Amino acid sequence: MEQMKEKLRRQGIEKLKNLAKSGKKKDKEQRIYEQLFASEYWKSAQVIGTTLSNEFELDTQPIIQRAKKEQKKIVVPKTLPKRQMAFYEMDEHTVFERSSFGVLEPQSEKLYLPEMIDLLIVPGIIYNRAGYRIGFGGGYYDRYLKNFHRKTCSLVFREQLNEQWQPESFDQKIQQLFID
Repeated sequence: MEQMKEKLRRQGIEKLKNLAKSGKKKDKEQRIYEQLFASEYWKSAQVIGTTLSNEFELDTQPIIQRAKKEQKKIVVPKTLPKRQMAFYEMDEHTVFERSSFGVLEPQSEKLYLPEMIDLLIVPGIIYNRAGYRIGFGGGYYDRYLKNFHRKTCSLVFREQLNEQWQPESFDQKIQQLFID
């Protein structure tokens, strides 16, 4: 199963990189943002967890900017030992450091426990329509989601959909997919 996931992961990253080169990515992102911002998930959330995207993923900066404009708090993940992670508040004073995975992580002391986060925007590479995802392979989000009982969503390009795999027992389902 892990070999299949790894193959799908590689194919998914390639599709995302091709989408970024195609010039269609910005329009697709815009339509996904519109779905997110019009949703009850967004409207009812005051504290939103998201990542700082890399260049081939859906750009999370417009989400962060919109949240600031609406006076919502943004929290971003930091990896911890034993494949755990925690979310810390991001503000204009937050200093970021690149992790061993190449991801920017906050150097902040403003920890937010799972029950303090209203909406978690979960990244991934491959999704099925049932709401399961294949991420980057560390299992960080599945471990975190196991004890997260608030709202979850993912922002998905149609190119990321793939029904040719089965979720495993530890995979955690995302409640809402916003797709274009």
